[in-house]
Amino acid sequence: MELWDIVDKYGKRTGRTIERGSPMQKGDFHLSVSVWIENDKGEFLISQRVPTKIAPNMWETTGGSAISGEDSLTAALRETKEELGISLDPQKGTIFKCYTYPHSSGDGAAYIEVWLFKQNIDIATVILQKEETCNAIWASRKQIKEMINCGSFINFNYIDELFDKS
Repeated sequence: MELWDIVDKYGKRTGRTIERGSPMQKGDFHLSVSVWIENDKGEFLISQRVPTKIAPNMWETTGGSAISGEDSLTAALRETKEELGISLDPQKGTIFKCYTYPHSSGDGAAYIEVWLFKQNIDIATVILQKEETCNAIWASRKQIKEMINCGSFINFNYIDELFDKS
């Protein structure tokens, strides 16, 4: 059983928790993270979702929900380790953006903190989590934009802002 902390629209814990998958109340949020890893060449480490997940075979950045008690940095480091088998240096990460995203069911929403890590990772050291990811590559901004245009990369509404900033 995985528990999430319920947070407000500013990401502050309310003191309540909920079991993952349980319906949330309208106005409740749970903390999620997106993790962008950029190397010295200006490429981003992206991964491909397994065919059995929602949005099968789509390319994306690493991310997921924080477990109860975690802050967003801890969740970002854990999700990256789980999905890609790599350890990020917490000193090389900064929060790029925070925003809310409503659940498709209409109950509650995610409060998402987007992390940008500037770190070189040897792609040969990536260990894919077979339940989550089936491939990983370094991709340029141009490649990611082309993937978005052809519908094979999840389009994050802040992508242009991220590419301009990093």
